[in-house]
Amino acid sequence: MSAEGEYDCIVIGAGVQGSFTAYQLAKRNKKTLLLEQFILPHTRGSSHGQTRIIRRAYDEDFYTHMMGECYELWAQLERETGVKLFRQTGLLVMGPENSQYYTTVKNTLLRNKVPLMVLTHENFSQHIPHVKLAEGDEAVVDITAGVLYADRALKTAQGQFQKLGGVIRDNEMVTDIKPGPVVTVSTSAGVYRAKSVVITAGPWANKLLSHTGLQLPLEVLKINVCYWREKVIGSYNVKQRFPCFLLTEGEETNEHIYGLPSNEYPGLVKICYHMGSVADPDQRDMQRDRSDIDILQRFVTRCIPGLVPEPAVVESCLYTLTPDRHFVIDTHPTCSNIVIGAGFSGHGFKFGPIIGKLLCELSLGETPSYDLSPFRIRRFLENTKSAL
Repeated sequence: MSAEGEYDCIVIGAGVQGSFTAYQLAKRNKKTLLLEQFILPHTRGSSHGQTRIIRRAYDEDFYTHMMGECYELWAQLERETGVKLFRQTGLLVMGPENSQYYTTVKNTLLRNKVPLMVLTHENFSQHIPHVKLAEGDEAVVDITAGVLYADRALKTAQGQFQKLGGVIRDNEMVTDIKPGPVVTVSTSAGVYRAKSVVITAGPWANKLLSHTGLQLPLEVLKINVCYWREKVIGSYNVKQRFPCFLLTEGEETNEHIYGLPSNEYPGLVKICYHMGSVADPDQRDMQRDRSDIDILQRFVTRCIPGLVPEPAVVESCLYTLTPDRHFVIDTHPTCSNIVIGAGFSGHGFKFGPIIGKLLCELSLGETPSYDLSPFRIRRFLENTKSAL
C-alpha cells in the first residue's frame, strides 16, 4: 500500500454533511480523503439545487440552539471566501393558532429570544400581500431566517477543503469497508486505509453500513420539488421582500408545506410538500407518484392566489428519514473509529457546518460540542438489526 492510500480520516459521501466534515478535519490538519460515488457536481442525492431555507424556527430547543452557532459558521465561511451564501428573507410560519406544533414553534422562538413578529388576521395582509391566511390560523415571522444558496455552499466547502490540502476523489463507488484499528475502504478504483472513517452517504447509508454489520431504520423518499409561475412577475420575488414560508398543517394535509421566494428561476416560486413516496435511490425515476402535487395545487389555489396553480417545473430530491425525523450523529455501536451521519430527514442542509464540526469531533475521539443524545443510534436499539 503506497503512502497515498493512507489517511487520518476517510469521509464517504461528498454531500453537504460529508463536505463540511472533510473541511473541518482539514482545518485540524488531518490528512483527509473525501470519496464520492458520482462525478461532481451531481443531482442524484439530497444536497443539490440552488436554494434551501435556513431557520431557527423549530419545535425542539436543541435545533434552535445548534442553529445559533450554525449561522455564525455560515457567516465565517462567507468571510473566509468572499462568497455570498445566505440571504435574509425571514420565515413566515403559519398554522392553526391552537395547534400543538405551531404553538410549540412559536414558544421555542420566544423562549430562545429569536427576533420575531407575530401576525394576526388584522395586520397580516399589510405585511404579507398576495398570501391568504386561513380562518383560525395565526402566523409568526422568524426574522433571522432566509435562503441558503445550496449549490454554491457545497462548492465553496469542497473548495476550502481542497485549499487546505484535502483530496476529493469522485466517480469512485465504495465497494467494501473492513473495520479494524485501521479501517480499509475499497472502491471501484483503489484501496485506502485510515485511522477513522465517517459515513455521510445519504440515501446510500445502509448500503455502506451493511459492510459493517449494521442497519439503521432509514426510509428513502423521493420528493417532487415544484416551481410555480407568478401571474404578475415579481409579486413573490426575493427583491420584493417576500419571505420563505412554512405551513405547519392545513386544510389539505397535516404535513408541512414550505416555500421560497422566486429567485433561481425568474418568475417561479419554489413550493414543496415536506413528504414524498418511498423510492430506491438507484432507480428514483421509477417512482412517479404525483399525489403530493395534487395537494400542493389545492394549497396554491387556496392560499397563494398570485400563482398559476400548476407547477411549471418539477425537479426531484431524496429525503432519508428516521422514524422520529431526528438525525443520526454517532459512532458505530461496535466500531468506535467509524462515525455515522445519516437520516437528515429533509431538514439537515442548514446544519451542514455544525454537523461537520460534530462528526469531525467524534472521528477524533473528542467530546462533542453539543449533547448528542437526541441523535444517538441507541434510541433505535429495539428496531436495529446488527449482524455482529
